[in-house]
Parts: sequence; C-alpha cells; structure tokens
Amino acid sequence: MRVTILQRNIEWANPVLNIQRADEAISRNAGADLYVLPEMFSTGFCTQPEGIAESSESDTLRWMQRKAAEMDAAIAGSVAIEQEGRYYNRFYFVKPDGSVAHYDKKHLFTYGGEHLRFTAGEERVVVEWRGVRILLEVCYDLRFPIWARNRGDYDMILYVASWPTPRVAAWSALLVARAIENQCYVAGVNRVGTDPACDYCGGSVVIDPYGKHIATCADGVECEATAEVDMAALEAFREKFPVLRDADI
Repeated sequence: MRVTILQRNIEWANPVLNIQRADEAISRNAGADLYVLPEMFSTGFCTQPEGIAESSESDTLRWMQRKAAEMDAAIAGSVAIEQEGRYYNRFYFVKPDGSVAHYDKKHLFTYGGEHLRFTAGEERVVVEWRGVRILLEVCYDLRFPIWARNRGDYDMILYVASWPTPRVAAWSALLVARAIENQCYVAGVNRVGTDPACDYCGGSVVIDPYGKHIATCADGVECEATAEVDMAALEAFREKFPVLRDADI
C-alpha cells in the first residue's frame, strides 16, 4: 500500500482555501492508496470552536468523499466538528466508495484548553484498507503509549497533528518509539506555518517497524512524501522477532 503524507501550511479559519490547496496537492501526487492530512486541516487547530467548527455533514467531509472517489484512494485527516451541541476533534477516514469511519480524539490537550470546549472520544478505532489494519490517533494521543498499545489488531498508526515547534523533538522521538514498541509502521503528519497561538515546523514522516524513516517532509515548508507499506516484510519481521507475544497485558 502506498501512503502519501501531506504537510500543510493551514490558513486560519479558511476551509475553502485550505481544501482547494489540499485538493491540488493530492492531484499532484497521484498513484497513492492513502492520503493523510494534518489535524484540523481545513481550519487550523482551534480551542474556541464557535464559528469555526463544521457540522457533522460538512463541506469538508463531502470534499473528502468526492476526492477519494476521484483518486480511487482513501483520504484521512481531522476536522473540528459540532454535533448535537458538542464539539469533537474528529479524525475522518474516507474510502472511495464514500464510506466513512471516524475516531474522536481521546486525549484532549488540556495545556491548551481543548478539554474546555471539546468532548473526548471513548472508542479506539482501527480501519482496514487494502490489506493494512490502521489505528487512528490525533496529536496529543502520541504521548500516551497504553492507548496505542498493539493488541495484535493493527499494522500501522496514523498520527495527525498540530504539534508546535518548541516541542517538536518530543514529536520526533515518540513517533519512532511507537513504531518500535508496537512493531508497526507509523505515519506522523504535522502542519507548518503559524496560527494565533503557535508556530509549527512540520516534522512529518513515515517510519517503518525498525524505527527507520522511509519518507520525510522538509522542515518548515509545505511538502508531500510517499512511502510503501510492505505487509509481507512486516509479517516476516513479526514472525522472526515476535516481540508482541511477550508484551505486558
């Protein structure tokens, strides 16, 4: 399975422009099976979602469905959603047939006040796509390894993020740790640019089960990168070196 990560410079609270630019970037990188966008890619990361969050049947979701069908590929990324009076940081995984799976961010970023307006998700979500089982995670979830512990139920983790520059060393180190400890591929997709609160430098990457970077975006600029998820190699590695069988309960 070919996965393309899209490191974006997100225009604050401007979904029309952000979707247009994401659409163009995906079209430039035809041939992937999966395209992954950052956290809240249509608006930027907001902790005050009033006037910014979209409905659960948003234009952004409809665009993801149209683009997935056009590219014959899945499209993934998180969106600020308002549903029945509650706000969610919702990670959509959209397939070409229009079907939608979603994960609501479990670990809300209390340091930034996300927990004051958003509702935390309670369900861990794994989706299957073209022979790869994929765990969906959002930004701050990366700091909580028990939530991501491989129970033998996935082959790859997607982390979409708005992870600021002062803490990017933690981002880079923890992505590698999650890949090694869970014997899985990891794709971490972060944004670049600025919003009213933070500066972002990217660090988007795809990492193999050995902890090696197999696709990397340049720091500080919009960038796309593509990597191959090799399930035969992953299964052989797990069989030869069965770390997961010895994991703590």
